[in-house]
Amino acid sequence: MGEQDPFLVFWSEYRLCTLASPRPDGSIHQVPVGVTYDPERHLARVITFASSYKATNVAARPGARVSVCQVEGGRWSTLEGEATVSREEGAVAEAVRRYAERYRQPRPNPDRVVIEIAVKRVMGNVRPERAGIVP
Repeated sequence: MGEQDPFLVFWSEYRLCTLASPRPDGSIHQVPVGVTYDPERHLARVITFASSYKATNVAARPGARVSVCQVEGGRWSTLEGEATVSREEGAVAEAVRRYAERYRQPRPNPDRVVIEIAVKRVMGNVRPERAGIVP
């Protein structure tokens, strides 16, 4: 099968990220988050609680463009795309499963939602080496 693509390795190692989303006044809300990336669905996921500003901000504008970014020294990667918030049990469970693989098992949270980002653009110097990993 060969070695795993360096882009996927970078997006699977324990590393904090940031989520940037537009506020109603057009300014940017940027906060630290944990992010997972699903190369089959080209989907980035952020788990949070429903009443968090990031979730209410995205929920108020389904499909708004957001970005998630991570940096390690001089290496960086940003995923940009349209965001939605899901409370759907299966979507939240999948996001929690992936989060636990990359970071740690999160505490139970009955108010948990997932911000799903349909990735449309990738920027940075850590980029996929194989086709199909990103759109």
